[in-house]
Amino acid sequence: MLLHMHISNIILIDDLSIDFFDGLNILTGETGAGKSIIIGSLGIGLGGKFSRDILRDEDKDGVVELLFSVESDGLKKKLGELNIDAGDGELLISRRLVANGRSVNRINDVVVTTAKLKEVTALLLDLHAQHEQQTLLKVSKHLEIIDSFGGEAIAVLKAEVSRLYREYRDIKEELEGSAMDEIEKNKRRDFLEYQISEINAAKLVAGEDEALEILYKKLKNAKELLTLSGEIYELTGYDFGRSGAGEMIGRALENMRRVAELDEDAENLKAALTDIDSILNDFNSELSAYMKSMDIDEETLHETELRLDLINSLKAKYGKSIPDILENLGRLEQEYKKLEDYDEYINALEGKLRDVEAKLGESSDKLTLCRKNFAVKLCGLVKEALTELNFPAVEFDMEWKKLADFSTNGNDQACFVISTNVGEPIRPLYEVASGGELSRVMLAIKATFAGEDDTPTLIFDEIDVGISGRTAQKVAEKLSVISKSHQVICITHLPQIAAMADTHFCIEKNVENNKTFTNIRKLDKEEEIREISRLLGGASITEATLASAKEMKDLADKAKLN
Repeated sequence: MLLHMHISNIILIDDLSIDFFDGLNILTGETGAGKSIIIGSLGIGLGGKFSRDILRDEDKDGVVELLFSVESDGLKKKLGELNIDAGDGELLISRRLVANGRSVNRINDVVVTTAKLKEVTALLLDLHAQHEQQTLLKVSKHLEIIDSFGGEAIAVLKAEVSRLYREYRDIKEELEGSAMDEIEKNKRRDFLEYQISEINAAKLVAGEDEALEILYKKLKNAKELLTLSGEIYELTGYDFGRSGAGEMIGRALENMRRVAELDEDAENLKAALTDIDSILNDFNSELSAYMKSMDIDEETLHETELRLDLINSLKAKYGKSIPDILENLGRLEQEYKKLEDYDEYINALEGKLRDVEAKLGESSDKLTLCRKNFAVKLCGLVKEALTELNFPAVEFDMEWKKLADFSTNGNDQACFVISTNVGEPIRPLYEVASGGELSRVMLAIKATFAGEDDTPTLIFDEIDVGISGRTAQKVAEKLSVISKSHQVICITHLPQIAAMADTHFCIEKNVENNKTFTNIRKLDKEEEIREISRLLGGASITEATLASAKEMKDLADKAKLN
């Protein structure tokens, strides 16, 4: 369950900490006090949008932290499958919006992506946001509710349907893309034959273009290379009477030998100069050989130039490199073979499409049957819950329709239908439900899901929209029942629901030093009575409203014991 929430620098909140408890946690407060900020911050902690425009002070980081206790072994196992360790029984979720506008998400001090954060928090908490019941007016959401209720059983079938649909779609697109008349087919085949012949005629070898580039550069610059090499040879050579380096070092070496004869300390110098003479002599020999190998062959240059032009023209048509061209050749040959055996290819493709379509139909039918079985169970449980929520004569079911086309979601269309009064025909939920009825239907669905899964915390933001009187009392009792097996956090404006609180918080807006702040505090017994009285009577709290509030709280406490 959610143990603690810390909010810093969010809209009207400077720094706020809240400790939540088991059972039914009720949050009340004046309109505009900041109830939506609290729920909005919770949504941020769960992975919702976190932008700089909600920061109180743009120069400071915005922070939302949620501390959960994790007691269920089943929940620990699910978290473990997401590589989240909750072995010590606690999990800390942290989101920080830093100065550059980027949010940093952490789970137990480990940085995670927002997508990963959402996966984890979905296991810990179910947030019913304000006006979420309006989603029941969208028929597409009804099937999502059934799929969610069916859990793994439906998920496995949906995955198979999705896989087969993608295969079916790909074959269909290939078949449609391959459709052509005889004239078009012959034109395409002739063009492919030309392309294949052009590439094959070149007899390309991987790497030859790089070798040819090197050879071409050498041949094109042969004259300049020979002239420069000749000048180098003269400057470093041993020709007698010339001032080449070799000739000069030779003379120096003769003198150095005489110096070494006269002074043994000069032996190292003689050895060093001897090495220099030897190195230069070897260099000149290699340079001479290099010059003799230099062949100014205009014919070879021309042939090399032509070969490079051919390769580059093929690159412009079929790929950036020789391996790319050869790979493209394989694709062209494959397409050519299809056109050569066109009728056989089309027949095979059509047969494959029929087989996959049949499998897709079978899998979709299995998915439909599974969905219908879960729908019967869900609708029965929702009907029971609605009866407890002051719908004594309610009928609740689901109508099904088969769509003409398949999709990744099968070919089902489903719609919840309802009748709330005796003698009224059952009709689509989106046609007949009022705001208050939608709120109760959504609560009934949430209550049903709560009884079937192990999500420990449920949060309701104004689930009581459009209801009052006896109906409000029934909703309060239902929330109390849910809170016996789940932690429930509920924002409300109805005194009947507030009276059912196990823990009651009041959200207030205060002004300090010309600045407005939202705060929250846990109420004691006497403060609870006054807050319920305010909800009953508005701004004026009288002895009569206080007495009514106390009676309402006493009756709620007795009801919770039953």
